[in-house]
Amino acid sequence: MAMEIRQLRAICAIAEAGSLSRAAAALGVSQPSLTSLLQRFERQIGTPLFVRSHTGVTPTPVGEQTLRRAGVLLLDFDRFEADLLGSTGTGPLRLGSSQMDCLPTFVERLDDALPGVEVTVHLEPSSAVLARSLARATLDIAVIAMSDDQEVPLAKHLGHRVLLPWIPVFIGLPARHRLAAETEIDLADLADEAWIGPPGSEDGSLTSLRAAAHRAGFTPRIRFECQNGGGRQLITAGHAVELVEPTAPELPGMVVRPLKNDPMRMRLVLAWRKERVTWDQAERVYRAAMTSYTRHAMASVPFRSWWTRRRDEQAGDSLVGYFGEAG
Repeated sequence: MAMEIRQLRAICAIAEAGSLSRAAAALGVSQPSLTSLLQRFERQIGTPLFVRSHTGVTPTPVGEQTLRRAGVLLLDFDRFEADLLGSTGTGPLRLGSSQMDCLPTFVERLDDALPGVEVTVHLEPSSAVLARSLARATLDIAVIAMSDDQEVPLAKHLGHRVLLPWIPVFIGLPARHRLAAETEIDLADLADEAWIGPPGSEDGSLTSLRAAAHRAGFTPRIRFECQNGGGRQLITAGHAVELVEPTAPELPGMVVRPLKNDPMRMRLVLAWRKERVTWDQAERVYRAAMTSYTRHAMASVPFRSWWTRRRDEQAGDSLVGYFGEAG
């Protein structure tokens, strides 16, 4: 049997998602179908590509080598496909983005990355809305933050690349909170707090919070709803706590802390309409987003402290490498 592009896409999706179930959702196929495809591929090459466990999948040494070569092949194939489709690459580009604290830097880098191209920016807290906007052609390209345990499917006709396979979710606390001096916060210790509900609840962020809290032994009391991602004034005033991006700045009256053992995670994905965005443009936006986020992250004291501890523990996961050069 000849090797197929869909097999390479499948194994890359499995590695990026860290589990067969999440990869199946991302690819828009059933988990049994994806499992069957992987097993056929492994039989075809005569060796396992992943080690399965109750926590997910981890590439074998052969899997790591295969993934590196598959990534190169897929990039070349996607570039070839984009050339055949004849993406226009002209006119204003409508870019959507999840809320990121590096957004000002990202916008500056976009101006340098796409000279002569007018880029309008739409900030949207809901990853589901961003995905639908791309599918319906009201956006051309988007940086989407997805909860790690809640898949937001992307339309099959869209191009996409994973910016970061996972990043932790941190907690924003009042500076005078009883736990503010801790290096990291146990989620269970926040059982009695008043919470600001995460924006974009339809895409699974609220479900993720409730699931993580359930594992920690409590149900979060959502007292405040701030759909535009606001609410930090409530934190600084001492009225609430809130999940925040790990690079969120510490403000007067507010501290940002990691959650112990990373009970909630998200990943960043770049997606675009192939008929509107050329491969070269997508690559330039990808680099602008990656550079902006990683440098902003390493300039954040809470994130850099978390990253340094994880690096020193030799955690061995892919995230450490993504920030290695920035460190």
